[in-house]
Amino acid sequence: MSDFMNRPVCCNLSESRRRPRVSRSFRAGFWIGLGIFLGGLAGTSGAAEAGKTAGWADTAPLTKQNVVLALGGGGQVRVDVLADRLFRIRYSKTGEWTESGLNRYGVLAADFPEAAFEKAEANGVHTLATKQAKLAIRGSDGAITLADAAGKPLTEQAAPQYQAGGGYDVRFALSNDERLYGMGDVSRENVMRRGGAYEFWVLNVKAYIPIPVVFSSRGWGLLMNTTWRNTIDVGKSDPQRMICTARRSDLDYYLFCGPDYRSLLDTYTSFSGRPALLPIWGYAFTYVCNQNIDAFNLLNEALTFRRERMPCDVLGLEPGWMSKFYDDSTEKAWHPQRFPIPYWAPKGPHTFLGALKRKGFKLSLWLCCDYDLGVYEEQLLSGRAPSGAKPAAKGAGVNVVDGFEDQRLSKPSKAGKGAAPATSEPKTLEPWFEHLKKFVDQGVAAFKLDGSSQVIEHPKREWANGMSDEEMHNLYPVIYAKQMARGFEEHAGRRSMIYSAGGYAGVQQFVATWAGDTGGGPKPLASMLNLGLSGHSNHSCDMTVTDVEGIHFGFLQTWAQQNNWDYWYQPWLLEDVHTEAFREYGRLRYRLLPYLYSAAAEAAATGYPVMRAMPLAYPDDPAWDGSLGQYMLGDFLLVSAYVKEVRLPKGDWIDFWSGKRLEGPATTAVQITPTRGGALWVKSGAIIPTWPACDHVEKGWSPEVGLLVYPAARSSFTLYEDDGESLGYRKGQFARTVLTCETSGRSVRLSIGGRQGAYAGMPATRQFTATIHLPARPKTVALDGTAVTDFEWNEARSAATVKIPECGKAPRVLTLN
Repeated sequence: MSDFMNRPVCCNLSESRRRPRVSRSFRAGFWIGLGIFLGGLAGTSGAAEAGKTAGWADTAPLTKQNVVLALGGGGQVRVDVLADRLFRIRYSKTGEWTESGLNRYGVLAADFPEAAFEKAEANGVHTLATKQAKLAIRGSDGAITLADAAGKPLTEQAAPQYQAGGGYDVRFALSNDERLYGMGDVSRENVMRRGGAYEFWVLNVKAYIPIPVVFSSRGWGLLMNTTWRNTIDVGKSDPQRMICTARRSDLDYYLFCGPDYRSLLDTYTSFSGRPALLPIWGYAFTYVCNQNIDAFNLLNEALTFRRERMPCDVLGLEPGWMSKFYDDSTEKAWHPQRFPIPYWAPKGPHTFLGALKRKGFKLSLWLCCDYDLGVYEEQLLSGRAPSGAKPAAKGAGVNVVDGFEDQRLSKPSKAGKGAAPATSEPKTLEPWFEHLKKFVDQGVAAFKLDGSSQVIEHPKREWANGMSDEEMHNLYPVIYAKQMARGFEEHAGRRSMIYSAGGYAGVQQFVATWAGDTGGGPKPLASMLNLGLSGHSNHSCDMTVTDVEGIHFGFLQTWAQQNNWDYWYQPWLLEDVHTEAFREYGRLRYRLLPYLYSAAAEAAATGYPVMRAMPLAYPDDPAWDGSLGQYMLGDFLLVSAYVKEVRLPKGDWIDFWSGKRLEGPATTAVQITPTRGGALWVKSGAIIPTWPACDHVEKGWSPEVGLLVYPAARSSFTLYEDDGESLGYRKGQFARTVLTCETSGRSVRLSIGGRQGAYAGMPATRQFTATIHLPARPKTVALDGTAVTDFEWNEARSAATVKIPECGKAPRVLTLN
C-alpha cells in the first residue's frame, strides 16, 4: 500500500459547477474502438464517436456532497460522499457526468441523508474525511486510497485508464493475505474469488445472476456501476492486483468500508436495495406441477397433499396453463380445455382458483418475457406513463413515442423479428404487468419468471430506449423483476411472491430467485452461498426428490420448492422411504417457519442473508474458504449438503437428530439414513422459535410458539412477527420479542422480553412452550418467581418442557435450578 494517505492535509477543495447535459436520446450502434486493448479483453477496440458517452447524462445539480477535481493529466474525477462509509467515484475526460441504467431506472438509491465530511489538501493529495472513513485522491493522476477513520489503508486504486466514449481499466492493490468474496452467480466453482477472472454477463445455466460486487477481508467493498459487459480479474493475471475492465462503459463505481462482512452487506444493500421480505407463505413450500396438468388433476393433487399430511402452500403451473405454449405476448389466456373458466363469470369462488383457496393453496403462474421493458421505464421518467402508473422520482425521459408498437413481441410481423415498428394505426405498448392484472384478480398469487428470453442474448436488437443489447442485456432481468414486483404490489396492495431465474445488481430488492435449470445439487448450493455473500438472500433451487440427500438440502434453504416439470415425481409417487422423508422434512420446515421468518426479516433490514456461507459466519478462519458443502441456516443451525463429513467451528454443538454433543473445532462424519439426508447441528446457546406443524400458513404469527433452547453462558434471539402478507411492515407495522438465555452453574434463566411494536391482527398475548435441553433434570422450576410443578421431563432427550402462558407486553422469566 502507498503511504500517501498519511501525508499532511490543510487546503480546502473547491467544487465544480454543474456541467451541461449530455444528449442521450435514442442511441444506436456499437462502440467502434479505443485503439488499445484494456486489460487484455477480447474483442475489437477503437475510438468512440466524438461527443458520445457510454452512460446516461446525470443532470442533477451538484451539491456540497459532490466534489469534483481536475486531474493533472487531463480529465476529472468526481466523488459523491453518500454516507460515512460510502463513496461514489466517477471519472470523465469531458467534464460531463453520466449514470448507468441502474441509476436511471431507480434500481440504485438516489436519495441519501447528508453525510458530514471535511476536505483538505496537501502535497497534491486531496482528502475527504467522514467520521468513519478517509478517501484520498492524488490530483496528478486520480489514484485513490480508502482508509478507515484511524487512517489505516484498506485499498489503493492506481491511476485508471478511461476514455471519453467509454471503456476503462482500473486496478486495485491486493495484500498477500487478502480474501475476496461476492460476485453473485458469476461462477459456481468457489466462494473465495481470489485467483480467478470473471465476466459479468447474464448467461443461461452458466451465470444466471452475476453481480459485479466484491467484498474484501480487509474491510472494504466495491460495486462497479455498469450494466455493460465487464470483467473483474481477482489476482489471476497479476497476483497483487484486482483488475476491473470494460470496453464500452464509463468508469463509475461505489466504494465502501466497514469492520466486518455484516457491516459491508449492510452498506451495500443500503444503496442497492434490501432483500425483499416475502409473504410468510413464500418461505413455506412451493410445488410446481407437471406441465401437462389440468384443473381437475391440479385440484386432485391439492387434496392429495392434504390427505398425505404434507404441508404445502403454493401450487405452480408451468407453460401448459396458456392457450398458446410459451406465450410471451400480452394477449395470453388460460388454456380453454385444461383450465376452463366461465366467460360469463371469470372470477369468484366458483372457479378452480376459488376451490384452491378454500383448501389453503395459492396459485403461481409460469411466465416468459421478451417485451421491450425499457419503454415503460422511459414513460415513467418522462411522466407519460399510462394512467395509474406511478412516475419515477428522478430523471428525464428520452423521446419515447406514446403509440410505439414492437411487432416482435405481441403480434409478430411477417417481415420477421428485425422488422421496424408499424407506422400506421400504432398501438400503445402497455406496461408489461397490465395484462397480468386480470389473473391476479382471479386469484393468482405468485409468478415464476422463467429464464427464457431474459437470459438470452439479442445481439442485433435495438431497444426502444436507445440501448444496444451490450448495455441492456444485464439490465433487463432487473427491470423485469422491478416491474413485476411493483406492478403486483401496486395492484394487489400486498407483498409479491415473484421468483426469477435471472438477475444482476439490485435484483434482491424485488424478487426471490431459484438456481435455474440446474437441478438441486452442489453447484446450485455454491450459487446460493455466493448470492448470500452478494446481498441477495431469497434464493432456492429445484429440489431433487429421488434421494434423501436432495430432500434434506431442498427443505433446509431460505425458501423451498420442487419443480415436477414434465415428470411423475409427485411426493406420494416416490419410493416409500423417500415419501416418508419428504413428509417429515416438510413438517420440520413448517415448524421452523418463525425461525426462518425472523432471519428473513433480519435480511430485509440489514442484507445479512438467511443462508450463510461459512466464511461469512466465521470470517476469521481462512480454512472455511473451501467449505462448499455446509452452511449456517440462520444464527444457530449448521446444515450439511452432499458431503461425507462436516467441520464444526469452535464451541459446543448438538446433533439435532440424536441430541449427541460434540465440542468444536472438530470434523465428524455425516450419517445418512433412509430418512435423514445430512447433518443438522445446533449451536450451543441456540434459542429456536417453532410453530405447531400445520398444512399451510396464512399469518406471520401463531397463537402458540415453541422454543427449543440449548443453554450456553449467554445468548439471545429476536423473534419477528407481522401479519404475514401486507406491506405494513415497511411502515413499522411489526413486532419484535427479544429472547435471552443465561446460565450460572446449574441455574438457567430464560427471559421472554416484552413484545415491542404492533401490527394488524396481533393477539394481545400468546402461549410459549419452552423445551430446554439440560444435563440433568432440574430440581426446581419457577416462572416469574412462582414455582412450576407440572413441567415435563424427557429423559431420553434430557430436556424439560415448560408452558409459559400469556406472553405479550410484559416480560416473563423462567428459572431452572
